[in-house]
Amino acid sequence: MEIFGSTFDDSVFCETKDKLSVKLLPYKAKFCESQWFCESAAADTEDSLEKQKVFKFRGDLASRQRNYKEALDAYNSCLQWVPDNNVTIRRDVLDGVARCYSNLGQEERALEVADLLSKEASNTCHLTSLLLLKVSIHQRSRALGPKRASLEQLCSLMPFNPWHWYNLGQTCLQQLEASASLDSRCPQSGGAGAETDGSRTEDSGQRDEEEEEAAGDRVWLEACMSFIRTRLLLRIFRQQQASFVLQRSDSAVCRSDEALTRLNPTEETLQTLTVVMSEDLVPEKMREDSQDGEGLDGISLQSFSQRWWTKVLGSVQEETASDQPQMDRLKRLTNVGNKTFITGDV
Repeated sequence: MEIFGSTFDDSVFCETKDKLSVKLLPYKAKFCESQWFCESAAADTEDSLEKQKVFKFRGDLASRQRNYKEALDAYNSCLQWVPDNNVTIRRDVLDGVARCYSNLGQEERALEVADLLSKEASNTCHLTSLLLLKVSIHQRSRALGPKRASLEQLCSLMPFNPWHWYNLGQTCLQQLEASASLDSRCPQSGGAGAETDGSRTEDSGQRDEEEEEAAGDRVWLEACMSFIRTRLLLRIFRQQQASFVLQRSDSAVCRSDEALTRLNPTEETLQTLTVVMSEDLVPEKMREDSQDGEGLDGISLQSFSQRWWTKVLGSVQEETASDQPQMDRLKRLTNVGNKTFITGDV
């Protein structure tokens, strides 16, 4: 009695027949001359895809050579040949157009192109590249406030990227330095002229001063938060790094330590911020919160204030009850916060 599946077909044991050898034709790779797309004849074709490539490559090369006017003309020519359904190439070319406008000093036109990209963003990759573009535009125009707002959105979208946090901390430091420099150049007005303004002007001036102090205090605390978060993330990733990547991370940790020394938070504040900013740094949670490439309709993005600021402010306020200068600073933050802290949250 044969057990089902225990028998073999005789053909299994037969010698295999020699396979017929097929003579392969020689493969001749196509070689392109260096910068072939710059030749005038390269665009003389009826193939729309070929024209698209030629103008795109010309724009990329001119941009790399910092010839932004020529790059802008090439990108605009390329857009004429990009079909509407080719979203990837269209976004790539528009990104190049915006960066050309930015480098040519035309910030408003660069932001108009960025707004167009914003309307067409459909996933987190699109949103990330858009925010990086805005950071670049604001950095070029030295608009620290809008740059900080874009970095806050990046930190909310990609909370485990240490370099976004590091850049946010550096931007906050620049704002603090700019504010201190402005205060030193603008002495307080006084004398008889100030008295004639009346009590209403004095009250308004006092409110403005309180709001300015609260805004500065927020920037200071946000800088502390950012550099602490940078240190925590880089130390987590350190065990996976080597060579120049590890050197770069160690250098950033050292610069973050130096920045925190300059900011000079109290030991209680430092400890409290470290606890709050490390609450979600659990490997399982970090993997779950990875949203790279997900559609924007399927995810819930918390604003920077919702995810970080409210929690940090409440925790620090509890821990620094005995530190009067620190409490005065936190009271200004709490009292003026709703009016002052409106930034470009996601």
